[in-house]
Amino acid sequence: MKLHDALQQQIAATHDGVPWYGTGRSALLAGLRATDAAAHPVPGAHSIWELVLHMTAWTHEVEQRLAGHAPGEPDAGDWPRVGRVTETRWQAACADLAAANASLLRAVAALTVARWAEHVGDNRDPAINAGVTIGAMLVGLAQHDAYHTGQIALLRRALG
Repeated sequence: MKLHDALQQQIAATHDGVPWYGTGRSALLAGLRATDAAAHPVPGAHSIWELVLHMTAWTHEVEQRLAGHAPGEPDAGDWPRVGRVTETRWQAACADLAAANASLLRAVAALTVARWAEHVGDNRDPAINAGVTIGAMLVGLAQHDAYHTGQIALLRRALG
């Protein structure tokens, strides 16, 4: 198996599979009520809903970079606001994350092997993960999502 195929599988498993580290993101979000998703059971920590919006925003940003857009902060912002807490809006946030992940996976599947070595942006900027190769950016997104998925697991536990 080639590295780019393995990485694509890891990005897919993080959201809707059985990743090496434990439970996939969609399984952790399943059955969660909006009020619980918006809760802050750990003082000073983001809510599950905030994490979902953050991961969605960065998934969109990475896909835009694959399409040739200059790297920057996501259009929705780094930490989009939850806004009004309703079940409909919570379900829409989960659906948006799933759709963003699926769209990114389609874009990754369409990459040629040569593109994996292309640089994203001219200058290294760790705050927005710029100045790295496309391959490194995708590894970074997989790490980012695994990290925040772990936070979701801990927040679910804290909710009881």
